[in-house]
Amino acid sequence: MSTSRRTFVAAGTAALVAFALPTAAQSQPAKNRALFQVTDNDPARWNLVLNNMANLRDGVGSEGAEIELVAYGPGLLMLKADSPVKERIAEALKNGVKVNGCQHTMRAMKLVPADMLPDIGYVPSGVVEVMRKQQQGWAYIRS
Repeated sequence: MSTSRRTFVAAGTAALVAFALPTAAQSQPAKNRALFQVTDNDPARWNLVLNNMANLRDGVGSEGAEIELVAYGPGLLMLKADSPVKERIAEALKNGVKVNGCQHTMRAMKLVPADMLPDIGYVPSGVVEVMRKQQQGWAYIRS
């Protein structure tokens, strides 16, 4: 067998093996991923969202869940340093929830990171974050 033919056969065999064998990601069930949106300046609603995030985490238990909260528009006030739910946000962060504020809204409200809770993240646009997460298959939850 010529060298070029052996290379072709070897490459074809490797591709067949790679196609036939499941990767670690393929052999494990999909991770639970949920995106919570907050757009209201309403502490009662903020508490509802925080309750729902905790209920989700408790409900899936050992399966685990990747949870993200994105706040924009009037809902961004939930993430200000003087927020009435600041302790609950800190607890959510401690439990692995990714909490993001919208930078577009921050500019419109003339807010800077020093005005916001520590340890939160930021996204350029909250509405774009929601759209992209939905395109990636995340469950979208608006409480």
